Amino acid sequence: MFPKAITLITLGVRDLERARRFYAALGWEAAQAAEGVVFIQLAGQVLALFGIDDLADDMHAPRGSLGKGAVTLARNLETEAEVDAAFEAALAAGASVLKRPEKVFWGGYSGYFADPDGHVWELAVNPFWTLGPDGTLTLPRET
Repeated sequence: MFPKAITLITLGVRDLERARRFYAALGWEAAQAAEGVVFIQLAGQVLALFGIDDLADDMHAPRGSLGKGAVTLARNLETEAEVDAAFEAALAAGASVLKRPEKVFWGGYSGYFADPDGHVWELAVNPFWTLGPDGTLTLPRET
């Protein structure tokens, strides 16, 4: 059986120190670092920032072959005010606006930004989901 868990999310970055500073400005300080990689402890997972050429070498891919994929990382929050505050914090840290937070067709509230390496993040409120005290999400069971 393949376990239903993601323990590590790795982002390939062009400038490791710039990426480290960006995420630190959001309050996500490095817990560990090694040559070419930084590890940030999240709630139940780790976010790794890996120099993109080193990442290509690690996976035996040609340097320059790694690009952006159609992936969005998301953080759900409790209120629209929390989304707005987190969005502004990301912009102050150096993120680029993709879509300012707004009410959305499915009944929630969300916005998108890109980190300095173009990784897309969504900040959202989903009124149909409940977050735990540590911010973790457990989907409600279908009835």
